Amino acid sequence: MARQDQRLGRWMVLPLILLLVAVQGYPMAFAVYISAHDYRLTALNEVRWVGLEQYRGLLGNSSYWTAMRNTLVFVFGAVGLELLLGFLLAYLLWRPVPAQNLFRAILLTPMFVTPIAIGLMFRFLLNDQLGIIPVWLRTIGVEIDWFGPNLALFSLILIDIWQWTPLMVLLLLAGLEALPVEPFEAARVDGASELQMIRYLVLPLIRPVMLAAILIRMLDAFRVFEYVYAITRGGPGERTETILFHIYRVGFLYFRLGEAAAMAVTLAGVIFALVVLLFRTLRRQEAIA
Repeated sequence: MARQDQRLGRWMVLPLILLLVAVQGYPMAFAVYISAHDYRLTALNEVRWVGLEQYRGLLGNSSYWTAMRNTLVFVFGAVGLELLLGFLLAYLLWRPVPAQNLFRAILLTPMFVTPIAIGLMFRFLLNDQLGIIPVWLRTIGVEIDWFGPNLALFSLILIDIWQWTPLMVLLLLAGLEALPVEPFEAARVDGASELQMIRYLVLPLIRPVMLAAILIRMLDAFRVFEYVYAITRGGPGERTETILFHIYRVGFLYFRLGEAAAMAVTLAGVIFALVVLLFRTLRRQEAIA
């Protein structure tokens, strides 16, 4: 009976697998194909095989490495701070507080707004000449150029934190509410402090959920495009040019789709390596638990 159920389950999943192959498999295969060709939108009749030449060209492409570095700084900075703030807020909301459901609803609101709208909103809020936030800061003698060369990428990280920390809160709060009650009751009877319970009970028990939340947010953060497009367009200079925006620029503004596809393939490789690393860490934590 169990084997029949498993066979039925596989047949029911088969349409979804075929749909994924059709929707995602073909574009990925085509990207790999054109990455090995000199494929330009302005010369579609002159497509020629170049093999790994475009991948070798990336090794000396300073703009590509700058975009990759900016993306990694953005991903690790944003996801790391979102994890920290998300855990603190989730832990506070886990405790019974007045108007708890209202606080949760307000806290989750930013993640339901489209990123392009968020980008445009902060573009005007933080504008050095028109933005209300710089005006308020000047009244107390603080002058900050949020989109200057030194702070532009950090400002994008803060915007991402503002919008997506609620998702981290939602995931971690679900994990906290699924924890067993008995260990915490025993710890209170033994006189454990709040910090001791967080260190020795909450963090070890919720670690698999935290790793899953990091994986979800990391995959989404690598796709950052809307903030850059709406606010900085990669500037000043290349300070905020992320890899996805750089691929867009090379492929759709300079029409070098073969080179852009090679960048996309290498980005997919980096993401795949990080996903495998996180999955192995997650399985190791589950085995220990």
